[in-house]
Amino acid sequence: MIDPQLDLSPDDEYNTTLVANVHPPEWRNPTPEGRYNLVVLGAGTAGLVAAAGAAGMGAKVALIERQLMGGDCLNVGCVPSKAIIRSAHAAFDIRTADRFGVRAGGEVEVDFAAVMKRMRRIRSGISPNDSAKKFTETYGIDLYFGEARFVGGDAVEVDGTTLHFAKAVIATGARAAVPPIPGLVDAGFLTNHNVFNLTEQPRRLAVVGGGPIGSELAQTFARLGTEVTIIERADQFLQREDRDAAEILKASMERDGVVVRLSTSLERVETVGDDKVLVLKTGDGEERIEVDEILVGVGRTPNVEGLDLEVAGVEYDRRGVIVNDFLQTTNKRIYASGDICLPYKFTHTADATSRAVIQNALFPGPKKRLSKLIIPWCTYTDPEIAHVGLYVHQAKKKGIEVDTYEVDMADVDRAITDGDTEGFLKVHCKKGTDTILGATIVARHAGEMISEITTAMVAGMGLGSFSGVIHPYPTQTEVIRRAADAYNRTKLTPTTVKIRKRWFSWTR
Repeated sequence: MIDPQLDLSPDDEYNTTLVANVHPPEWRNPTPEGRYNLVVLGAGTAGLVAAAGAAGMGAKVALIERQLMGGDCLNVGCVPSKAIIRSAHAAFDIRTADRFGVRAGGEVEVDFAAVMKRMRRIRSGISPNDSAKKFTETYGIDLYFGEARFVGGDAVEVDGTTLHFAKAVIATGARAAVPPIPGLVDAGFLTNHNVFNLTEQPRRLAVVGGGPIGSELAQTFARLGTEVTIIERADQFLQREDRDAAEILKASMERDGVVVRLSTSLERVETVGDDKVLVLKTGDGEERIEVDEILVGVGRTPNVEGLDLEVAGVEYDRRGVIVNDFLQTTNKRIYASGDICLPYKFTHTADATSRAVIQNALFPGPKKRLSKLIIPWCTYTDPEIAHVGLYVHQAKKKGIEVDTYEVDMADVDRAITDGDTEGFLKVHCKKGTDTILGATIVARHAGEMISEITTAMVAGMGLGSFSGVIHPYPTQTEVIRRAADAYNRTKLTPTTVKIRKRWFSWTR
């Protein structure tokens, strides 16, 4: 039987396998022997990377987890969400197949229960990578399940057992924030922590919040056949992104049938029979809509409760544990990594910062700085929106003048043949140079494409260098070479052209 505290349902073969891997019901904690080189609190991505990396280098490591190993990414985040997003893509492609001269025949029928079963099968199939067996037997880590709390500046207690450490890493992550909206708790609501438990498709769904989680799931549920209304207080989705990128997403979601309510706030929730009635405030006054389920995606809250951080001398605030540029807390023995301390709450950021923590906490020599990390990200809507580095407004705030090179996906042959012409690439360079400061890609495969630019930024390659990079033809990534060509054309000044014309006239 699955422990109800782990918030997993239904109790089927896939969830049973998942739990057997990442929180075995019969687990018995080990007895510590001596002091650990590193104690890691939390077995999400940040904690797993820190523990495995340190143990792989010979350190004596303890890993503590109170619920499921794999954290949000495996259990209630990246893996399950991308699984159902793929199903939604399939439904969309069949529904719109006539664009390509293909007749699918009749209405598209989505078996929601089968979609969710596929997701659970995929999740359980991936779970051995994050399993108790792997981390104990392969890496030789002492694994403890239970609630952890600091009992001193160099000790932590879990289920009555005290673990002493030379260094520690706080990697307890974050959870879905719950806004103080009257009536919301009484009516009941979903977050990413329980939406993947659904086996019956809601007919009407309200999504509160137009950030990455809200946008991805709103579009996904709409494509699967749910009537979706998305509610966002601001005047655009994805407030971090450029407005023109957000506008493309808005248009795409509306074509998918999502009712988009920007500049709208949820004032209260009422329960009328089986309906949840949302009272919305707009510029025109109040409006009421009736739904079957409410999905809340308005941000994340750091998991600092119960850790007794004060006892260890670790400072924190509402945003999480406070760290310096070396990811060190106010207790020099203790570091933090991942969602618990970072504004950008991504799996790959948790991975990168934990790699830095291993170096900074355990080894002498040069330290890795958080400020030096070049972190890309992607929102997996359709089209995807991916970004790395600075936006123009951020560069201007730093006093850096910018040249922007923009290419529409409609000018890329492969995008045309694929029917994926909606979107663009923008590359921001330091004015007068090809030094890449940042880039945004809006395209169906933007998440795959942004890494090429990220690699260039890490390696110190300028935008102009891409003109000499041969891309297979036709690919959508060719859009990057086109941006490089646009930069190189700026070097052809009237004087340069005049000189070259003289040269060619002499060599005829």
